[in-house]
Amino acid sequence: MGTLVATRLKTANPEAIILALESLPAFPTVALRAMNLLAGTDTALGELCDLVRCDPAFTAEILRIANSPLVAFSKEITSVLQASMLLGFRRLRRVVITVGLRSYMDRSLTPATRACWRHSAACAIVAERTARWNSVDRDFAFTAGILHDIGRVALSTVSPQVYSDLYDRAASEPVWDPLQREHEAFGIDHCAAGRLLIRSWNLPQSFIDTTCSHHAPLTNQEDAGEVMRLSCLLADSLGFAAFWHPSIPGGEEVLSMFPESVCKHLPHKHELAAEITKEIAVIEAA
Repeated sequence: MGTLVATRLKTANPEAIILALESLPAFPTVALRAMNLLAGTDTALGELCDLVRCDPAFTAEILRIANSPLVAFSKEITSVLQASMLLGFRRLRRVVITVGLRSYMDRSLTPATRACWRHSAACAIVAERTARWNSVDRDFAFTAGILHDIGRVALSTVSPQVYSDLYDRAASEPVWDPLQREHEAFGIDHCAAGRLLIRSWNLPQSFIDTTCSHHAPLTNQEDAGEVMRLSCLLADSLGFAAFWHPSIPGGEEVLSMFPESVCKHLPHKHELAAEITKEIAVIEAA
């Protein structure tokens, strides 16, 4: 570790970091409101459509994605209303939340934040698929996956060079503990930072729970927290780690940790990785 990084790690000021976190720009309003629209009803679809239509940037993004190979409609989509009717509530909400995270991270895009964005998107995709085969709500699973690492985004925004240094260090350490390293650097880890943001955005307590517990040990319970922990591990093993490090387990090892009721429905790891890569590429396209 370089002298400059070591100095920063030793002089972490938790109070200053927390103050900086509390001063971060708000998450895009359209995406925040979409997260609070949990019911897939006709009324909710109309409300979500109206939210998107009032925001030119989101309108452009939704139309671009609706006309992309990822969706592959047979005709050109020319309005948000048309896109919303064809996509349906679940898919439109999912796209809005994903675009919201990407636009939030664009403010301070570095290799570290890009890796975090790709990990969050991959985790959300895996979580949604996993939730199809257990009792966890699929919409909630996807949204929780998008948000679970928002604390990393926050820390990398308030101190991009320090976080980039941590990102660079990870690949050379045989055993990497991100929470410990973040504590050394900032006096706070990304789980605690995420809790601060979720509370400041007035999102439901359930999102705070999954944001804070995704690094906890596996419990073998088919609940939202376990879906998030397994999805994180699988996203890492498929090549979408927020920090690449030598101790990341292999895909087959991680898949063996999933309940049999879920595992038998998941595609082969290479096929799943390719599908995730394709979906992320469409969202990232200029």
